[in-house]
Amino acid sequence: MGISHYHRYVSRLFLCDASSSSFRNNNIDENASDITADDFRKSAKTSFGFDSDGQNVFEETLLGVSSYNDSDDDSEECLWSRRRPFSDIVVDVDRILRVLQQDRPSFDTILALDKLRLNVCSKIVREVLVKISKRFSASKVRCARLVYEFFMWSARQESYRHTSNEYNLAIKVCAECEMYSTIEELLDEMMKSGCRTTARTFNLVMYNSGNVRNARRLLLRFFNSKTFYCGPFRLSCNAILHSLLVMKQYKLIEWFYRRMRFEGHSPDTLTYNIILCTKIRLKKWGQFHDLHCEMIKNGFLPDLHTYNIILYMHGKADNKHLAIEVLNSMREEGCDPSVLHFTSLIYGLSRAGNLEACEFFLDEMIKIGCMPDVVCYTVLVTGYVVKGHLEKAQEMFDEMIVKGQLPNVFTYNSIIRGLCNAGKFCEAHSMLEKMEFKGCNPNFVVYRTLLISLRSAGRFSEADEILGLMVKKGFKRYKLYQSDRSRKS
Repeated sequence: MGISHYHRYVSRLFLCDASSSSFRNNNIDENASDITADDFRKSAKTSFGFDSDGQNVFEETLLGVSSYNDSDDDSEECLWSRRRPFSDIVVDVDRILRVLQQDRPSFDTILALDKLRLNVCSKIVREVLVKISKRFSASKVRCARLVYEFFMWSARQESYRHTSNEYNLAIKVCAECEMYSTIEELLDEMMKSGCRTTARTFNLVMYNSGNVRNARRLLLRFFNSKTFYCGPFRLSCNAILHSLLVMKQYKLIEWFYRRMRFEGHSPDTLTYNIILCTKIRLKKWGQFHDLHCEMIKNGFLPDLHTYNIILYMHGKADNKHLAIEVLNSMREEGCDPSVLHFTSLIYGLSRAGNLEACEFFLDEMIKIGCMPDVVCYTVLVTGYVVKGHLEKAQEMFDEMIVKGQLPNVFTYNSIIRGLCNAGKFCEAHSMLEKMEFKGCNPNFVVYRTLLISLRSAGRFSEADEILGLMVKKGFKRYKLYQSDRSRKS
């Protein structure tokens, strides 16, 4: 998404469940350096929207910029490599893998690869990296070593130069092998070669940085790098802040923001919006207000996304009257509230448990001709389910269909959860069949909701049927559990 298109998009404030494990990890002391690698990587998971329990209601967007802001492409790949027949590439990949399989202390892998006299291209490199990760996965150390050796060998070949894609893939494979020192070696080579580092590179490296102190050091490397590509962002600091927000690294955001201000870097509206989101996540309401005042004082008027964030905050704080003032202020400024703004407000109010206020603003938005969409209805359905008002949830579910808004997988999940909570398992199973009949494929969260509810109710035979259905649908992680259950029975 080009930055020139920024104001064509209205954001949905990313709203993640504050009870999730990835959120709790941000309660660490910002000066801590002894946080474990597992803890840090757990807090860096990038799940937006609905969490594993289906509690969250927005699937992606934030601040008008896609949460996937990678910019990798193949533009640097040699033209001749694009014209090579796929059959030739397969043959060359197979020859390379046969050499790598002979790897042992007495074998000169580099010399053997040189003797192949291959015309290396990006497609060959990527294919070999993927196959190494699969074929040598049993030995993580060997896998990472072969990746690094092959990668450095291919970089020395004539008429070939690694692109961001290849570096990112190599880093990803080494991360899967848990060889974190090799990741930084690849990053060093990437920066030395002049190959641009992207948001994808940043996410991969930061996710596997291990601890807060190391993360801060790497963060500054990217910020000071001349090869860091900002993507759709005007400022490199915004690209970094946005990536950290996607990774839920709120403490790091605060630290980096203080650092950039200390070094004399000025924020813009997007910077302020990201920090405002962070203050909400950390429940620092006073700092949220101070930052908003500072933003206006420095000449940055709220945009559509700022209003979205503010409305959600007032909703979550159950400040109905302040929310009304903000909506009126938006109209006075010529910024008419959209369905996104009302949805953020309603979601905040539903999290505060004020469903009466949710209904009030639903009526208000309809009065001004702003019709609720599937996300808005899903917020309301979920709110009623959480409060135990199953009948109201079903009424809202039926109403959205009448109004032409087709339920999505998250809407169905909320209804199925409500039915299970009420002990109506037959109706829940029927709803599962209905959503498939309507062309809405159940995802892992839907099956998990039904499976856990059945087990909790002691209906193990029915739970096993759902488990079998999950395996049949391709949820492979449950195959082992199913086989264990079969042996025990």
